[in-house]
Amino acid sequence: MLKQRIITGIILAPLALAGLFLLDPEPFAYFVAGVILLGAWEWAQLAGIKSQPLRVVYALILLALVYFSRFTPIIYVLVISALWWAIAVMLVLSYPKGVGLWGGKLARLVIGPLLLIPLWHALVFIRSAEVKTLGDFSSLWFVFYMLFLVWAADVGAYFTGKAWGDKKLAPKVSPGKSWAGAWGGLGSVVILAVVAWLFLDASLSTGLILILITVFCGAISIIGDLTESMFKRNAGIKDSSQLLPGHGGVLDRIDSLTAAVPVMTLLLVCLDWVV
Repeated sequence: MLKQRIITGIILAPLALAGLFLLDPEPFAYFVAGVILLGAWEWAQLAGIKSQPLRVVYALILLALVYFSRFTPIIYVLVISALWWAIAVMLVLSYPKGVGLWGGKLARLVIGPLLLIPLWHALVFIRSAEVKTLGDFSSLWFVFYMLFLVWAADVGAYFTGKAWGDKKLAPKVSPGKSWAGAWGGLGSVVILAVVAWLFLDASLSTGLILILITVFCGAISIIGDLTESMFKRNAGIKDSSQLLPGHGGVLDRIDSLTAAVPVMTLLLVCLDWVV
């Protein structure tokens, strides 16, 4: 399983980096929209839609919502996303008691756009934004930093969880995740933030803020992962699909991003670090 996971990762990582570094902002927006389309197709199954044609229809409707939501100010989209993730924290902590609030098919269908649309907005916004505070950080590198943050948290959590993961983090939601994995993931993102701080030669206050933001968003990425696990458990599904051997589906790879990227973008906007 680990070998298959590594092979798929070796293929996926260059594709993601090529989409980021080789595409201009507008083609990059279409590239991300393609990922969102696949994620929406998978979410339809988590929402209780079994018919393949209806899953495709749902994915196309969500893609249309992405298009029309372009005319909504980015700050509104990011605030709505942050409010959703605040609710998601409570849902994960109370599971399975809160299933009655979101377990119905209609509720789950509505939640899909709350996860996927802000991710598209945040990535596209940051890709074209002007970075004001971290002078050597271009908008392109900020997107890379967000992606690497989630990858670092995922890798750190995987290996520390394997080594010392006796105490479970949320056994009712995801029995495989442990406190050791969570701390390992957060430790990894601290290292990432410190390296970025030293590379940028930023001030002490800026570096400390960057570390705090990174750690907070690392924690939020765990909530994103647990939230998808909660919906999969409720639907009786192990993986969102089998599109990515060893990794499950697209949602299984971007679940942490759906939480971390919009929240981090909101913090950067509020700090006036990006415009």
